[in-house]
Amino acid sequence: MPMYSEELLDEIAAKNDIVDVISSYVSLKKRGGTYFGLCPFHNEKTPSFSVTPSKQMFYCFGCGAGGSVYTFLQKQENMTFPEAVAFLAEKAGVELPSEEMSPEQKRQRDRKARLFEIQKEAATYFYRLLRSDHGKGAYAYFKGRMLSDETMQKFGLGYSDKRSDDLYRYLKQKGYEDDLLRDSGLVYINEKSGGKDKFFNRAMFPIIDHQNRVIAFGGRVMGEGEPKYLNSPETPIFDKSRTLYGLHLARKTRADAFILCEGYMDVIALHQAGFDNAVASLGTAFTPGHASMIARYTKNVYLSFDSDGAGTNAKLRAIPILKDAGITCRIIHMEPYKDPDELIKACGPEEYQKRIDKAENSFLFSISVLEQDYHMDDPTEKTAFFTAVAERILGFSDELERTNYMEAVAERYGMVKDDLRSMVLRLAAKEVSAGNVTHKKTAYAPEEKRTKNAPKRTEDTSAETQRLLLTWLADEPGLYPGIKNYISPEDFEEGILQTVAGYLFDQFEQDAYNPSQIVNRFVDDEEQQKVAAIFHTTIGEVESAEDKTKALREIVIRVKRDAFSRLRARTPDSDPDLIRRTIEEKKILKELETVDFYGVGGQ
Repeated sequence: MPMYSEELLDEIAAKNDIVDVISSYVSLKKRGGTYFGLCPFHNEKTPSFSVTPSKQMFYCFGCGAGGSVYTFLQKQENMTFPEAVAFLAEKAGVELPSEEMSPEQKRQRDRKARLFEIQKEAATYFYRLLRSDHGKGAYAYFKGRMLSDETMQKFGLGYSDKRSDDLYRYLKQKGYEDDLLRDSGLVYINEKSGGKDKFFNRAMFPIIDHQNRVIAFGGRVMGEGEPKYLNSPETPIFDKSRTLYGLHLARKTRADAFILCEGYMDVIALHQAGFDNAVASLGTAFTPGHASMIARYTKNVYLSFDSDGAGTNAKLRAIPILKDAGITCRIIHMEPYKDPDELIKACGPEEYQKRIDKAENSFLFSISVLEQDYHMDDPTEKTAFFTAVAERILGFSDELERTNYMEAVAERYGMVKDDLRSMVLRLAAKEVSAGNVTHKKTAYAPEEKRTKNAPKRTEDTSAETQRLLLTWLADEPGLYPGIKNYISPEDFEEGILQTVAGYLFDQFEQDAYNPSQIVNRFVDDEEQQKVAAIFHTTIGEVESAEDKTKALREIVIRVKRDAFSRLRARTPDSDPDLIRRTIEEKKILKELETVDFYGVGGQ
């Protein structure tokens, strides 16, 4: 159950429209009464993420994520439910009563707060150690990388001692328990040997989130040792796939774009050189989560990955992810230098700025990489290359964008523009005749895509029939007055279906239908997704009003018949009311065979 009253949660949600909140993370387009966009919780090319203002809910038809505005912030920002409520309350100017927090929620909040404390303590300790005799080697390393004392201070750089239990001993003296230290990701706890540090004899890079809180660390080994760079494991406060190094500083930039790099030193070197808009993923592949974080601050990115083969592949992987997040990106070329740090050291900030000014369009870059797979002096391979390019151009849904890229490609490769256009049109016609081009029809109708691709459901199962009835009522609340004469929450199987039915029927009785409020009653993420699915599943199309009436009647009959079956299974044969109940059941089921719910309290 939620820790706050329904009235308070409704007030906060009403002052934080879910479309407005989600629009700051996801690019949404309206279709009818619903908004659609690319899901921020899984990688996809066709929008299946929906936001319904009338229900104040979101739901992804691809991965099943769904819920209220509170649920979205919990997933997007890795917040607890209380944190999401507090965030939205502050945004709306609503004062929260502190006494409504449950003991368990307070325990979780306090534990998370202590994990933040531990990271801060460790950062302070590493920072001081760097400036002691123990940290001379790491300090010399940073100086050798041409970092100033001011830059080292700005990024909180530090050093972890050679002793493998140095930090563990320090934190134990501060009063932190072993189980909490284990969850911090900073130490290993072994029953026999005790606590051991994850980082020792390393130059330390604190990882700070967008709220200026230390949440993890990266460490570069001093001397010999593997791995060369080591990051904290994921913890309750650290999600690698949604964390960008340097974001706490870059988010304050006045530049209209971010520079996306690969490593700590690239970000630090760029900031020191005056490029305060640099960020980097943390030694992991660039993810939709990273793109979502960037999209909160800018819609433009310069990719400044390494110039080697691995860096090129990383760029090619990042480009579509950024595009899916609504971000335009350009490629900074650094040859013959490997990375921004090396280029700036060799040529200075002015040269790097020139590279930014000459940054290449990401699509044209991908085409230039593709070109390397073909022998362009061979007519057959050259034709194959242009065919591959035409296929990629066909991927642009906007006609003006397609035209612009056809002109750019034709100019770059000395091709007649009309020839390239003809090739694109032939490919489009070929795909249409083969039945492959369905994007325009289904791009903002994910329910159709889901019906086509999802495994067939066992529609004859009792639970599925009950769920379908709840979905139908949620879609058409006006049917409730007629259906309540035959169906009650007790007719649903015990568990989540019966609970949702109880909440839903109560709301109908009070003329206060509010799906997001029902979702908020469930704390478990999996349960929230199941409840959200009830309110977002699309009822299959029927050919006529008569067929629709018949389909609903059959569902009600099956739910009622299954409820009678479960009741009979619990009733002993010796029950004196068994015969009477059986006669009543038959009478009700017989009556249901002729009921028209669209004519009895229906719409």
